[in-house]
Order: sequence, then structure tokens, then C-alpha cells
Amino acid sequence: MVLTLLGCLPFANWIAGGRSDPAYASRWAEWGYGTAICIGVAILAVIIARGTARWTAHPAPTPPHTIADALASPASAGEAPQRETWAFRTLLFALAFALYATIARLVFSGRPLTIDELVQVFQAHIFATGRLALPVAPHREFFSALNVVDLADKVYSQFPAGWPAMLSVAERLHATWLAGPFCGAVSVVLFAHLVRLLEPEAPRRTARARAVLFAITPFAAFQFGSHMNHGPTLMWLLLAMVLLGEHVRGRSAGLAFGTGLALGAAATLRPLDAFAFALPAGAWLSWRAFDAWRTRKDRTGVVALVASGVGVALPMSALLYVNFRTTGAPLAFGYEVLWGSAHGIGFHVSPWGASHTPARGVELLSLYVTRLQTYLFETPFPALLPAIVALALTRRLRELDRYVLIASTFLGALYLAYWHDGFFLGPRFVVCWLPALVLWTARFPSSLLGARLPVRAAAWRAAHAAEARTFVHAFLWTGAVMATGFSLPVRVTQYRSGLTSTRVDYSSAAAGAGVRDALVIVRESWGAQLVARMWSAGVSRSASETLYARVDACALDRTLRDIEAIGARDAVAESRLWPLINDSALVRGSPFSPDSTEKYRPGAPYDAVCVARMNDDRSGYVHFAPLLLERANGNVYARDLQARDSLLLRDFPERQVYLLRHLGPAADAPLEWLPLRRDSLLRAWRSPAH
Repeated sequence: MVLTLLGCLPFANWIAGGRSDPAYASRWAEWGYGTAICIGVAILAVIIARGTARWTAHPAPTPPHTIADALASPASAGEAPQRETWAFRTLLFALAFALYATIARLVFSGRPLTIDELVQVFQAHIFATGRLALPVAPHREFFSALNVVDLADKVYSQFPAGWPAMLSVAERLHATWLAGPFCGAVSVVLFAHLVRLLEPEAPRRTARARAVLFAITPFAAFQFGSHMNHGPTLMWLLLAMVLLGEHVRGRSAGLAFGTGLALGAAATLRPLDAFAFALPAGAWLSWRAFDAWRTRKDRTGVVALVASGVGVALPMSALLYVNFRTTGAPLAFGYEVLWGSAHGIGFHVSPWGASHTPARGVELLSLYVTRLQTYLFETPFPALLPAIVALALTRRLRELDRYVLIASTFLGALYLAYWHDGFFLGPRFVVCWLPALVLWTARFPSSLLGARLPVRAAAWRAAHAAEARTFVHAFLWTGAVMATGFSLPVRVTQYRSGLTSTRVDYSSAAAGAGVRDALVIVRESWGAQLVARMWSAGVSRSASETLYARVDACALDRTLRDIEAIGARDAVAESRLWPLINDSALVRGSPFSPDSTEKYRPGAPYDAVCVARMNDDRSGYVHFAPLLLERANGNVYARDLQARDSLLLRDFPERQVYLLRHLGPAADAPLEWLPLRRDSLLRAWRSPAH
């Protein structure tokens, strides 16, 4: 957690020439106002409590009835540990599942919204049909998509197979949108069990309050409501923590095997996250095995260590088998096939052309932590402040506490060496920090009220214990009310109104338009067509991303026409494109197209073809990737590549042809299903604009 403490400062803003957090200053101002309000309400609560005490000669102590009260309630002297009831766990699961399912449906429309989610659901459909990959289409450029591997004779997702395999179960039930909420509800129950292992002396109400806090943490709730694989990875890691804690308490080889199995399952979803928790667990189990053998000549620890290794190996073997059948090598993942070795962790040039250095790693890690200050709880004060204070005031840690903190810190160190800025619904790469952050936040009241102080300060606190307790609880409850009443509605509105292009129900729209068993040519933006054409010419994904981001769109289009005319491919095609990057310092976002990712060099000449493509953008376009998941109505959806579409007409000679686009540049403009005549298309493709 040292990384968390250091990350509260905006290092990204202090390192020149790299990424920064431009909203940090405004957030500080908001935190200042919010903290002042919380302190003011807390002071007012203390004043009211004093006035009430004057009117009550002998105030009777009242038991805590709120989450904040329960969080601050230490165990009573001699109070025995209480095991959680199955009734409470069942209720907790049901309520958490209902919350996350509501978010999935009402906030995220029950659909995968980002390209990462889309591609993993696409792979889940492949698994649900009993296959590991699909055959490549004769003209793959019409059906290719970002993060989908189609470089050889197979089509499959670039992501590890674990989450698509889990999603495939929900895919058979036509309910992939419920897979994340289910994993989230399981995670809440596991966290409740983990609390009992970490704090066996705590009263039942305290453990329950901590579990409820985890369940309603906004950062966790939104992640569990999505189709991303971070929440399910956390579920497997929580299971590993629980089984590891039970093993340490009971020394069972079966529990050690289960720990390894859970860590291996997590590795099939997100190998880096699993490694961060597996290495400290393996070191801990190894030390226990060595210590038992050294002191008591007891082989139980060795058996447990071996059992945990077997547990890890089982799901990993399945992952390696899938890799072998798809990428051709057990240790090669799809993203390495698609992007090359530069996709992995380390300090090197990233697949998108930026150089990832230790300084840039510090910038990214700083961004994750400063974003957590807002996204974790949406509080009006820095959200990590309570956890940091609680940790700073704690003098001794249990073994399992140390394990969770060490693994979380190791996770941050690993992502310091990863080049990509993982941001969606918050800093998604550090979702697995949630158990540590929520737990230490929950410990804040008791840590603050029970901290060791100098004699005079301790005497003052003893004399004003009730007032101190009132102040802390009023401060926290004011923050919770402000988060619920002000911050969260804004965040929900932001999430509900975003990524509109991937929320469209194309199946219903096609059925409403009477489009069935047709060939639907999907009009994408000019920029998306340029990228697909580079892929078709054998230009690597990495080079395509770099060239598209740094080259004038018309210059790129003209060179691609020349390349296509002579049939150049692979290294020859790239060698003709790379000189275009010499003008990269002059290009900027296109002022002519609604697609701002297209680049324009001021003063560059635009011929008739380029002008026609810009006008197409203004007429309206849609994104092709969401249509990877459309399987109703018997339609075949293919990307529009202008004159090259004649290849599609030849491949599907009997189908009616439609053009799909938005009626206008707005993302929420109505869809148009325009019927096309084959002879008219052939005449149009012979015109100079094609």
C-alpha cells in the first residue's frame, strides 16, 4: 500500500512531457468544498449532541444501528467469534445480484459496450457452438475487427479464454449480461467470509457492515454490472484468499489445492492479476512447508504446497491447450499474435508507437490512484483518505492481512511496467485492490477512535469519547449522503448516455425494416475503412494504428489505392506507407469529418475520392464491431469497402443487398436500411469517386 500512499500525489502532472490528469486541480477544489461541508455537519452534530446531553441527566447507552456505527464497534471483551449464517449470506447474495443486474440492464443496457467486451462475448459465442475458433472468411477484410485475430486460418479473440468460457454458459441461456452480476454477488459473499478470517474477534454486526460496504462500493458495483473480465477475476482471487485463509487456520491439503485451483482459474482470465496474488501465496506456503519440516519434521506443509501447485496446473493446462489450438503455441496469447511481443509488460515501445519508460509507468500508476480518489466511493472528500489513515494508525497486522497488502502492492508494481492506460468505469486495472481498500476504509472509524495517543491527548479523548465518535460518524454519513444524492446520479447519467453506438438493438431494427437473409453492407467511417484496408494489405496491427494516428487521411487513402492497384502486401506495403509519417508533426484532428480520429494536414490537397469519403461521413455511418454479435434474421453483415464490395456480391449472389448507416452524423440518428441494386452498384463503382 506504499504505492497507494505515494499515488495520492499527482506525480503524473509533475513529470514533464507525458500523461497528466487535467481534472486533478478541479477535483481538489471539489474535495475542499466537500470536506468542509462534511466537517461542518460533523461539528453541528457534536453541538446538537452536547445540547441533548444537557437535557438528559443519565443518557442510556444505545447499541449501534447503522453501518458506520457497526464499522466502528470493537469486539466486546470476551465476545466469542460468530460464524455467519447461511440465511444472511443468501440474502446478501440475492441483494447484491439484484443491484448489479439492475445496473447491467438500466445503466449499460444489458449489452457489451467496449470493444474488449464485444470481442469476449464474440468468443463466448464461438465456445457455445462447441468450437475454439471460426474459419477465416474468403475475404476477411470485410469481417475483421479490432482485437479479433484473423491472421492465419482461424478467427478468435485476442483475450485469454477464461472469461469467454464462463460467458459461454450464459450465452447458451441468452443472458450474458447476467454473468458479471452473478460473479459480483459471489464476490460479496466471499468477501464477507474473508472478513471473518481477517477479523475473527469482530462482532457479527461489524463483519456484516463490512460486507455491505463492499457490496455497495460504486467502483465495484459498476464493474460487476459490465461485461469486463476484471470483476470475475476478483471473484476467483477472493475465493483463493478465503481458501488460503482457511488452509492457514486448518492446514488442509484440500484447501491448499482449492487455493491453487482458484488462482489458476483467475490466471485464465487475467494472468498478470493472478500472478500478483499467486507469487506471495506460493512464497507463504513454501515458507510454512519449510518451517514445518525444519521444526517438527512434518510433511503436511509439503503436501499442501504440492497440492496447491496441482490446483494451479489444472486450469492453466486448459488455457495452454486452447492457446495451442488457436495461436499454435501454448504460451502464446492472441494479443501477442495480433500485436507482437511489444504488447507484453516491460519498458519498451508499445504496439501503438509510444515509448513506455519507468517515468511513464509512474505516471500511469499515479493516474490510477488519483482516479480512485473519486471513482472508489464517489465521496466529496478523497476516497482513499480513510483507508490511508486506518493503515497508518495500525501497528500490527495478521498474516492474512499482510498477504492481501503485499499482493495488492505487487499488482501495482506489475502494472507500473504495463504500457496501456486501463480506464473504463474507473481505473479498471486495479479492481483487485478492492478487498484491501474496502477493508481498510471500513476499519477507519475504529482505528481513528482507538489509536494510541500521547497521555494528554488520550486523556482528552477519553473525556470526549462520545463527541469524537459522533464527529467521525457524522463526517462519514455526510459524505455517504452527498455521494448518493449528488455524485452517483451524475455518474449514472454519464454511463447511461455514453457509448450509444454499441447499445443499438440491430436485430430488432432489422426485423422492423423487414431485412432478413440479406447481405448488409455496413457503412463505417472513412477512418475505419482505412484501417481495415491496411489490415487487408498485410500491414501489422501495430503499424496500422501508428500510421492512422499520425498521417493525413487523404494521403493515406491515395497511397493505399496505389498499393491495392499493384497488389503489394506485407513488408512491401508497409515500406510504401512509412514515409508518410514524416509529416506527423503537422497533422491534427479532421475539422471536416464527424469522426475526430481521422487526421488532416492543413493545406493538403484532397482529390475527388477523398472528398466523396468525407461526404459519406457527413451522411452518416455506424460502427461495425457490434454487428459481430448479430445472429438473428439470417443476415450477413460486412464492412463497406467501396469498389471492393464487388467481391461480396460475387460471394453472396442470391441475397438481397442493403446498405446500413445512420441518417446523419449524430450517433443517435435513425438507422437507414437502404436497398441496393447490384447493377447500380457496379456502375457507381466505376465512377472516379471510387
